[in-house]
Amino acid sequence: MTAQLSNQERAEVLIDALPYIQKYHNKIVVVKYGGNAMDSIQAKRDVMSDLVLLSLVGIKIVLVHGGGPEITQMLEKVGKKSEFLDGLRVTDKETTEIATMVLAGKVNKDLVSTIQTIGGRAVGISGMDGGLISAKFMDERLGYVGDITEINPAPVLDLLSMGYIPVISTIGFDMDSNTYNINADTAASEIAAALEAESFICMTDVVGVLKDPSDPSSLIPHLTLEDAQKCFDDGIISGGMIPKAQCCINAVKKGVNRVFIIDGRTPHSVLIELLSNKGIGTMFTMQEV
Repeated sequence: MTAQLSNQERAEVLIDALPYIQKYHNKIVVVKYGGNAMDSIQAKRDVMSDLVLLSLVGIKIVLVHGGGPEITQMLEKVGKKSEFLDGLRVTDKETTEIATMVLAGKVNKDLVSTIQTIGGRAVGISGMDGGLISAKFMDERLGYVGDITEINPAPVLDLLSMGYIPVISTIGFDMDSNTYNINADTAASEIAAALEAESFICMTDVVGVLKDPSDPSSLIPHLTLEDAQKCFDDGIISGGMIPKAQCCINAVKKGVNRVFIIDGRTPHSVLIELLSNKGIGTMFTMQEV
């Protein structure tokens, strides 16, 4: 049974969070959301509640989401098998249409609805809206998988200025009317950089960068860019962590002050990371802080 906090304890929790609220007030925080954090209705509601709270205290939240499992499920329904190359989905024209329908439609609007039922204000857009994400073919073997060529932050900044949480599905476009499926981690990193965000949070299904992948207690809480490169060289950052860490490093190099990899399965992980001195993931920065 969970212990109940007294009113005094609740007040102390809020006061402890005050310096962090002040630090992030009126600053942009980009959150990449997907994977296991989307697996259950309650987990999804917990994450969206965190984002609504942060928005209501004056932090400008931008939500970028994935939806790979949902795309796979829809492809199975239409009898189409998913094929992957170097971790990316091989995407023909039909798959692109299904990905757009799932990401910009079902997943995006479900997140918008969840935010609004909690009391937040959200608007769902895709990378095609307002020319947000311009892209080109990444590799002809992958088909319509996009390599980002430009981010136009104007539509996101417009929504933030009106008090909305922009909810972004990572569908890109080019001037030849091609539509691209784009890796959500990569897109979120580039969007954070283009928005000159204070922080970028990448939610995943591990606690962060581990010295020993089999030991969750070996979490590395902070990495400078120099530290991160050593982790690559020593093989500490390996496997599925490589692309996520590369996205985080990219965001730092392009000016985002603090970048985090956190476990989206942990209840209220975003609040714990941003509004306390007990961060639960791995933070990347340019230098020591």
